Amino acid sequence: MIPPKAALVLPTATAAGALPANLVAFGRLLRRAGLPVGPAEILAGAAALEAVEIGDRTQAHAALRATMVHRHEHFLLFDHAFGLFWRDPEAGRHAAAMALLDGFKEPPKPPPASRRLAEAMRGDRPEPPKPPEPKEEERLDVTFTVSERERLQAMDFEAMSAEEIAAAKAEIRKLVLPLDARPTRRFRASHIGSHADLRLTVRESLRTGGEILDISRRRRITRTPPLVVLCDISGSMSRYAQVLLHFIHAVTNDRDRVHSFLFGTRLTNVTRQLKHRDPEAAFEMVSHAVPDWSGGTRIGESLERFNRLWARRVLGQGAVVLLITDGLDREGAKGLAEATDRLRKSCRRLVWLNPLLRFEGFQPKSQGIRAMLPHVDEFRPVHNLASLRELVAALSDRHAGRGREFSA
Repeated sequence: MIPPKAALVLPTATAAGALPANLVAFGRLLRRAGLPVGPAEILAGAAALEAVEIGDRTQAHAALRATMVHRHEHFLLFDHAFGLFWRDPEAGRHAAAMALLDGFKEPPKPPPASRRLAEAMRGDRPEPPKPPEPKEEERLDVTFTVSERERLQAMDFEAMSAEEIAAAKAEIRKLVLPLDARPTRRFRASHIGSHADLRLTVRESLRTGGEILDISRRRRITRTPPLVVLCDISGSMSRYAQVLLHFIHAVTNDRDRVHSFLFGTRLTNVTRQLKHRDPEAAFEMVSHAVPDWSGGTRIGESLERFNRLWARRVLGQGAVVLLITDGLDREGAKGLAEATDRLRKSCRRLVWLNPLLRFEGFQPKSQGIRAMLPHVDEFRPVHNLASLRELVAALSDRHAGRGREFSA
């Protein structure tokens, strides 16, 4: 929070003439941190500062945020950047004194996207030139070698290191799910339509005294079907769920009508949280909305609750459902077969993604898997980048419909 009586301090100079230059530098900092700030926002911020008391830090902060930020999810990053850029020279001494008093307290959690802001603050500092390295003769042995990208495609998410997980998340954000528009029952007027519109033809003939001079035509409206994702976040799925959330976030921001639900011991709708384009802010909101991360699993109860509260809202117009779970239910598959069967009858296509399919010779021995398996259309693995790419290709197939398909 910004103190109400604090004064705005210029970071480079205290002269009034330095304010425009510092305002331009502040806009560049926000742009490097990912905020859409251009010359129009900087000019609007300068005009806003002329209308407020420049010595009041609270008024200056409110004026700049009102003119330079357009999205609610960017407010927290702007507040953090404002406090760092327009900082008080005495703030360091006061912070050190407060740190002695709060030495035994847990440090506050940094806000989302603070890493990007730190990188943006270091952007103006040129790196020292590196001394030239002596040139050596390069010899490349390409015998039986595989590129790092190909190795990453086939590596299991559970076996990845932190650096490899970060690289996998970057690759997942590049995945694009094509919009497979499908015909609906509605029509609209079109000069190149394939259907004759007799009603419109008769109406148009009234202009010429009832004589039909032209046949009006219409075409069928196409629309992207809804995509519903039900992801298991129990303890046995936590490693995969953390990576797959990036895939769900990318799909949610790439196409319309995507509904996302997470379940462990209860069902949570996280559609609104994942619609934020900033992944760090979106996952921060998801962590606050989901109370049962890495806990037990009640698949049957969660699916039954989805069928009762959400199915009629989100499963219309040929929806496709992605059910991401390993099928290990703590309730012993109680009511699981009935809930899965009802879910399948409510959608056009039910795809079960199970990371246990990565094992050769997989056998459906658990009660949960045996109860769900007869009621799904497709059974696919989801344990590495290659399996996600195969899933995107399968969902993009226009001719794919209901019909059981198993992919090991």
